[in-house]
Amino acid sequence: MAAPLSLLDLAPVNLSAGETLADSIAHSVTMAQNAEAVGYERIWYAEHHNMPTIASAAPAVLTGIVAAQTSTIRLGAGGVMLPNHAPLTIAEQFTTLAAAHPGRIDLGLGRAPGTDQQTFAALRRNVASAERFPSDVVELQAYLRGESRIPGVSSLTGQPTDVELYILGSSLFGAQLAAQLGLPYAFASHFAPQALEQAIAIYRNEFRPSEALAEPYLIAGMTAIVADDADVAENQRRKVVRSRVRRQLPADRVYSDEEIDALLSTPNGAAIADMMRFSAVGTVDVARAAIDEFAAHTGADELIIAPTALDRAIWHNTVTALAPASADGSTSSLDRKTAAS
Repeated sequence: MAAPLSLLDLAPVNLSAGETLADSIAHSVTMAQNAEAVGYERIWYAEHHNMPTIASAAPAVLTGIVAAQTSTIRLGAGGVMLPNHAPLTIAEQFTTLAAAHPGRIDLGLGRAPGTDQQTFAALRRNVASAERFPSDVVELQAYLRGESRIPGVSSLTGQPTDVELYILGSSLFGAQLAAQLGLPYAFASHFAPQALEQAIAIYRNEFRPSEALAEPYLIAGMTAIVADDADVAENQRRKVVRSRVRRQLPADRVYSDEEIDALLSTPNGAAIADMMRFSAVGTVDVARAAIDEFAAHTGADELIIAPTALDRAIWHNTVTALAPASADGSTSSLDRKTAAS
C-alpha cells in the first residue's frame, strides 16, 4: 500500500455486548497504542451527539486521554463540527493539547451538526451557525497562528501553535473551501461516497497554495473489516449495515434481521447500504487489495480507515492486519509538502 494509512475511531459502544462508556474509551486507548506500534500516520476522533452507541462526543477530550497514553502517533479531531462551537473555544482546546503534546495534534473541521435537529437545539445552535462556517474557520485559523480577527482577543498566550488544520467534507462545499484556503482536505467517503470523484476534482483544480500548504493534500476515507475467514468478515459487514438501518427506525420495538433485510431491498435501504460502497471487507489479502484499488482510484495522498466491525476482536484485528509495512518514524507526505512551502 503506497499511500500512508491513518485511522478514524468512532469510539463505538457495543451496548448489546454489555459494553460501557469506560470500556469504549479503554478500547480506543488500546487501539491507539497498537496503531502507534505498527506505523499508522494518525488517528482522528469524530464528533457525534445523542448517539448511545458512539462515545466520541468530545474529540478534544478523547484526544487528550489517548495522547497521554501514547507517545508519537498524531491524534486529533476528524472532526470538530465547528457550527456547534465558538471558534475561540476550539482554539483554546487544541492550543492546550498542542502545548501538552507538541507536534502531534490535528484539527479537522466539519460543517455538519453531527446530530439531529432536536440535539442541535439542545446544543444551543441554529441554522445560521452553519452559514458562518467559512468565516469561523478563518477566525479559528488566525487564533492558531497567534493572531486574531477580534481586537483584544487571543487564544491563551496568543502564541502560534503547531496544530495542523484540515477541512472535512462529504459534499462539494468543503472541497471548494479547502481549495480556496489552501488547506488539506479529507473527504468522508467512508459513509458518503456519492460526490467523491467530483469533490476531488474541484479540490485539486481550484487549490490555491497558502502559507500552510504548497500543493493539494487529499485524504480519502473507507471502512474496513478484516477477519481470518471471509465469511466471518462478510457476516460482520451485514451486521453493521443492519445496525445502520435500525438507527433510522422508531425505537418502540425490536426489528428482526429478516425485517431489516426486507427494508434493505427498498430504495431507502439500498441508499443506507451504499454508504459502505468504499469498503475493505474480507481476509487481509482481499482487504489490502481493496485499499490499493481505492488508493489508485482516488490518487489520495493518504487514506483514513474506519474499522467498523461490531465484534471487538475483529475491530482490533482489522487495525493490526492492515498495518503499514514499517514504523520507521519518517515524516508524512503532508509534513514534506508543508516544509516545502
